[in-house]
Amino acid sequence: MESLFVSAGLVALAEMGDKTQLLALVLATRFRKPWPIVFGILVATVLNHALAGWVGHTVGLYFSTGTLRWILGLSFIAMAIWTLIPDKLDDKDAHAAERFGKWGVFGATTLAFFVAEIGDKTQIATIALAARYENVVLVVAGTTVGMLLANAPVVWLGEALCRRIPLRTMHVLTAVLFLVLGIAALLWR
Repeated sequence: MESLFVSAGLVALAEMGDKTQLLALVLATRFRKPWPIVFGILVATVLNHALAGWVGHTVGLYFSTGTLRWILGLSFIAMAIWTLIPDKLDDKDAHAAERFGKWGVFGATTLAFFVAEIGDKTQIATIALAARYENVVLVVAGTTVGMLLANAPVVWLGEALCRRIPLRTMHVLTAVLFLVLGIAALLWR
């Protein structure tokens, strides 16, 4: 159960101010249909993070405990630094809904989120968590819950919520959490 809670908390914090959270806001203001957007986020996240979880689990199988410890530790420390750099929604991400509009609100959201999440810090965190914990299903479930905890309120409450959350504080808190996990992984024996 630790893997579920750590994954959910870490991704929920890492998602604050992330480009996919900004994408959720764009989709919410563009389509104004929260349920298909949230379900699209759910499906895209499950697919993307299941793939990331599989990669992480596979990486974990091929490296010794010592090597894996260093890879995870340094990855989490790199994530701590990356988290302090605010994300911006690229034009390609902002217009993804337009490109995928023929698929309807659900389809546009699913495709736009899946594409935007490729190489994103929450996907990389999922890879690292899946390499660290044995139960990939709980890691993917946790990272998916974390994505929904961060994005569903944005879909329903939109800009008003975004203006009230001090993103800099969330970035620093997330960076500290990644740093602690990185140090813990390096010290893990």
